[in-house]
Amino acid sequence: MTGIMDTIEMPKLPENQKTFAGIPEAIFLEEIDTFMTQAENENCEKVLQRLDEQHGKYRFMAYNLEARRRKLKSQIPDLERSLEMVNVLRKEDEERETQFLLSDQVFIKTLVPPTKTVYLWLGASVMLEYPLDEAEALLKQNITSAVGNLKSVEHDQDFLRDQITTTEVNMARVYNWGVKKRQAAAKTPTSNATTPS
Repeated sequence: MTGIMDTIEMPKLPENQKTFAGIPEAIFLEEIDTFMTQAENENCEKVLQRLDEQHGKYRFMAYNLEARRRKLKSQIPDLERSLEMVNVLRKEDEERETQFLLSDQVFIKTLVPPTKTVYLWLGASVMLEYPLDEAEALLKQNITSAVGNLKSVEHDQDFLRDQITTTEVNMARVYNWGVKKRQAAAKTPTSNATTPS
């Protein structure tokens, strides 16, 4: 699989986009004081709530991308085995004895005659008969597509990890800003009370 993964390049990103899935970019809050003085940021708790909501969305996207990556990772070896079997069938010119899985832990022996066609599962309980050449072309196309999709999902996962980290850092900075403001507010009345009039 690594040989195929190396030969197929990641698809090109759409213009002006950093991800294939359209994941929004988290903005790093460099100037926290300036950010917190903006009108929509009335208090620290509301800003933290918005950032936490954004963080939750990123986590949900990460979960979905991981599920998609796992599915593609299992699909590629299946496609490769199917392609390998098409090549084996192409070389056969006499009957061959083999075993196949009948049910869990039950195998049966059978004779496979030479053939010029194969049946491929297309999904959704659909199976079609293909000549060996067409089956090979379809399987190669599906492998190329699956590897390209896997690379784009992995790219999006890398981007998403950065956005999650940025959001977590922003949450920590806003929280720390709030703590400092509360500490400063707590010190101000105390220092006024001890100052003689």
